[in-house]
Amino acid sequence: MNSSDDFLPFPACYRGEQRKPTIILLSSLLLSLVWWYFGRFPFYENHLATRFVLFHDPAATAALYTFLSCFFLLGIVPALIVKFVFRERLADYGVQLGNRWRTVGSFLVFAPLFLLLAYVGSRQAGVSAIYPLNKSAGSSALLFAFHACTYLLFFAGMEFHYRGFVQFGLRKSFGETSAFWIQVVMSVLILTSKPANEAFGAIWCGILWGILAFRNRSLVSGLLQRFVLGIALDYFVCLGPRLM
Repeated sequence: MNSSDDFLPFPACYRGEQRKPTIILLSSLLLSLVWWYFGRFPFYENHLATRFVLFHDPAATAALYTFLSCFFLLGIVPALIVKFVFRERLADYGVQLGNRWRTVGSFLVFAPLFLLLAYVGSRQAGVSAIYPLNKSAGSSALLFAFHACTYLLFFAGMEFHYRGFVQFGLRKSFGETSAFWIQVVMSVLILTSKPANEAFGAIWCGILWGILAFRNRSLVSGLLQRFVLGIALDYFVCLGPRLM
């Protein structure tokens, strides 16, 4: 007969191979929730906007707060867990070029597709009400360049967290297939407040970028594709008519 400890999550989870996946799943859940409730636009606007404004621009500050919070909570903190708790290399979590030919080739193949999707998406009604997340980005080319640099940090945090920390981190404990689908589910659930087409599109993106992460042994191609999609959409929405 099994002991009662077999049915308790914490005593069992720290025995052998169960410790690492437990830390990954619990920390991912907590970090995602902390970012969602305390690291985004609504929290800044409701609690910080009257105390902390950069460049006399609340919109740019709100975006920067959101992007840097994501980079720190979903990127830096998990990276510190990998280095100092698991004592493993970040390269084993996709922070490398991996297979260079596959990394570069997959980017060159898919980047034009995402560029086209960004243009088509920018023509849809209501998109301009949501994007760019930094509402000041379209004020000038310089501000747009600043927006692009900080937006890349946002994407880096997202990609490392779900495709790196979760997917690569769980592969040995759960197997590659299960780790792959766990990251797809988790990366889509955090977007459920978005419009339906974006949330459903995130399923296909999670599948594609998860496959490329394993195949290339790198997050670089997926990260750059995601950046092309996001920044091109913003460009077409707010700067396209003036600069094209």
